[in-house]
Amino acid sequence: MDEKQIVLNAVEGYLRNGITQDGDIKVTCLQDDKTSCVEQSGGEGRSVMLDEFCVDGKVIWAGYSSRSRTVYLSLTSAR
Repeated sequence: MDEKQIVLNAVEGYLRNGITQDGDIKVTCLQDDKTSCVEQSGGEGRSVMLDEFCVDGKVIWAGYSSRSRTVYLSLTSAR
């Protein structure tokens, strides 16, 4: 499964059922309207860029870190 599909599955699971773990993939919520985040690991930081997804009429920013197997997501404010 490619990264886009991993992220989409995680976003759908979170929005529809509140699922924060899908197998070994974790879901971490960020503040609203974030389009990137810095993942800290062992004293180093790594940028994770988020892409826009639309699921069930809701827009959400989400991105995947293969290092930690984590999907980061950020809800958007009303448009």
